[in-house]
Amino acid sequence: MGIIIRQSIKGTIANYIGIAIGFVTTFFVLTKYLSTEEVGLTRALLDIAILFSGLAQLGTTASMMRFYPYFKDEEHKDHGVFFWSIVIPFIGFFIFLSVFLLCKEWIISKYIDNAPLLVNYYYFIIPLAFFMLYMSVFEVNSNVLMRITIPKFIREVVIRASLLIGYLLFGFKYISLDGLVIWFCATYGLATILNIIYLLSLKRISFKPDWQHLTPQLKKDFALYTLFLITAALAGNITPTLSTLFVSAKMGLAYMGVYAIATYIATLVEIPYRSLGAIAQPQIAQAMKDNDIPVVNNLCQKVSLHQLLAGSFIFAMIWINIDLAFQILPNGQNYAAGKWVVFILALSRLFISTFGVGTSVLGYSRYYYMSLIFTVFLTTSAILLNIYLIPILGINGSALSNLISYVLYISMLLVLIRWKIGTNPLSWAQLKVVVIISTIFIVNILWIKTLYPIFTSLPFKPVINNIIDGIIKTVLLGGLGIATIYFWRVSEEVNGMARKAIAKLRR
Repeated sequence: MGIIIRQSIKGTIANYIGIAIGFVTTFFVLTKYLSTEEVGLTRALLDIAILFSGLAQLGTTASMMRFYPYFKDEEHKDHGVFFWSIVIPFIGFFIFLSVFLLCKEWIISKYIDNAPLLVNYYYFIIPLAFFMLYMSVFEVNSNVLMRITIPKFIREVVIRASLLIGYLLFGFKYISLDGLVIWFCATYGLATILNIIYLLSLKRISFKPDWQHLTPQLKKDFALYTLFLITAALAGNITPTLSTLFVSAKMGLAYMGVYAIATYIATLVEIPYRSLGAIAQPQIAQAMKDNDIPVVNNLCQKVSLHQLLAGSFIFAMIWINIDLAFQILPNGQNYAAGKWVVFILALSRLFISTFGVGTSVLGYSRYYYMSLIFTVFLTTSAILLNIYLIPILGINGSALSNLISYVLYISMLLVLIRWKIGTNPLSWAQLKVVVIISTIFIVNILWIKTLYPIFTSLPFKPVINNIIDGIIKTVLLGGLGIATIYFWRVSEEVNGMARKAIAKLRR
C-alpha cells in the first residue's frame, strides 16, 4: 500500500486544491453571475461531451488497465502499447461523430421546447468531446505508469482555475455567452496538450507498435475484450448522464441549473476515491494477472474502507450545514430546491465510490463479459425510473432514480464477484464507520430540535446566528467523529498517520 498511500496523498492534495477553486467558483461566482438556465447550459454541454467522449473511447481506458501488465517492459518502452491507446479512440471518435451528426434533427427535437439554448450550441459539443476524449486517454496512460499527481493537478486545478477565469470574464461582461462556451473548449484543449507533454516527459512512451509482441492469443483476447467494452459502453456510458439528459429535456435548463449545483456539492464525497482508485487500479490489474486473489482482496478492502471513511465524513459535514450553505449562496433561494437532491446524490456517490473498486475486479478477470448483463440492467432501470419518477418528484425523482439503479447494480455485481472470483470489498471495519456516521446524523437531528433555537435567538442577524451555529456544530460533531475513529481503531493506517502527526507536534 506504500506507493498507493503516497500517490493518493499527492493526488488528494491536488483534488482539494481543485475543490477550493471549485468552491469559490460554485458558491461565489457561478450562482452570482450566471442565471440558472446558463448554469444548466454549461452543465449540459459538459455532460453530453462526457457521454460522447466515453462512447468514443471504445473501452480504451479499461483495456489499458487490464492489458498493460502484458505489455509492461521498461527496457522496450512497453512494446508500444500506447500506440493503440491513441488509434482506437481516434476511430471511435469518428464513428460517434457520424452518429452525432446523422441524429442531429432527432436530438434537437427533444430539446427545442424546454432547452432551446442548448440547441444553439449543439456543434460546440464536438471539439469539447474530442479534447475530453484524449485528456482521459493520456490520464490513464499516466495512471498505468503509477503517476497520477500531475494529471490530477491538470484536471482538478488547471481546468477549474481556467473555468473560474472564464466565468469571471463572462460575469464582468468581457466575453459573451458564445465566448464562454469557446473558453470551455479551449480550456479542455489546453489540458489535453499539458497531459501529452507530461506523458512524453516520463520517457516511457513509444508510439511505435511492437508487432512481434502481439501473439495470436494476446490479439484475440484484446480484440474480444475491446469488442465487449464497445458493447458495454453503449449502455454504461449513458447512465451517468441520464439525469442531465432527462432533466434538461423534460424540465428545462433552469431546473438543470439547480440540479447541477446540487451535483457539484454531492460530488465532494467521492473526491478521495479519485486518487485511491486511480493508483490502486493498476496494482489490482497486475494482481489479477498473477492470480493473486489475497492481494486483490486486501487492496479492495483497504481502498473501500478508506473511501467510506473519508467520503461519509465529508457527507456528514455537508449535510449538517446544508441549510446554511444555501443561505449564504448568492441567489441561494433559486437553488434551495436542490437540498434533497444533494442528500440523495451524495448517498449515491458514496455507495458507488466505496464499492466501485470491488466491482472493477470483474473487468480484470476472465468473467468480464458477465458485467454486460448488469450494465444493460443499470441503464434500463435508470431510464425507466427517470421516466416514472421525474413527473412525480421532479429533480428529486431523477436523483432517486440514480441512487436506486446504482445500489441494485453494484449489489448484484458484488454478489457475482464474491461467487466467481472470491474477492469481497466488505469488512467489519466498514460497519464501525457506518455506526459513527449514523451517530453524527442522529446527534445533528437532536441538535436542530434542542440547541438550534438557542442560536437563532442570539442578538445578531439571522445569517450570523446560523454561521455561529454551523461553526460550533461542525467543530463539536466533527471532533467527536474523528476522536471515535481514532480510539475505536477503525483504520490502522489512519491511526499510524495520526500518531506520526502527534509526534511531530510534540517535537
